[in-house]
Parts: sequence; structure tokens; C-alpha cells
Amino acid sequence: MSRLRKLSHTVCHCQYHIAWTPKYRLKIFEGALATEVANCIRMFSEQKACEVVELNVQIDHVHLIVFVPAKISISDFMGII
Repeated sequence: MSRLRKLSHTVCHCQYHIAWTPKYRLKIFEGALATEVANCIRMFSEQKACEVVELNVQIDHVHLIVFVPAKISISDFMGII
């Protein structure tokens, strides 16, 4: 698979590393909640045509590496997630 993504008039490489934490870095992501968070992130990313490269749910934070098309801003993507 190529690193570059092609749209109708652009060629881009928009890969983001996002570290997401709950307020006060509470240790809440364990068991069923961690699985649900991972499933929701993958589902909402597919709806917006974003590709999750790597997803790691720790007990107090989430690491996400994702390809986001150039037509979607990163703030819109994070608002959906």
C-alpha cells in the first residue's frame, strides 16, 4: 500500500499520532470499556473514510495513529471520536 493518498485533485499524506486522555488522567479504560472504546473509534473512523493504522488503549490513555483524508480536518475527526 502506498503512503500517499489520492483524491480527485490532490495527493496527500495526512497521518496523525493522537494521544487522548480522560480528565485528570483517570484509570478507567479496562475490561469491557477498553474494548468498547476501541470498537467505537474503529467504527467512527470507517464512517469518515479514515484508516486506523495503530490503536492502543492503555488504562489511562489512548494512542491512535490514523490516516485522515485531506478533506476532513483533524478537529472534525476528533469531534466525531
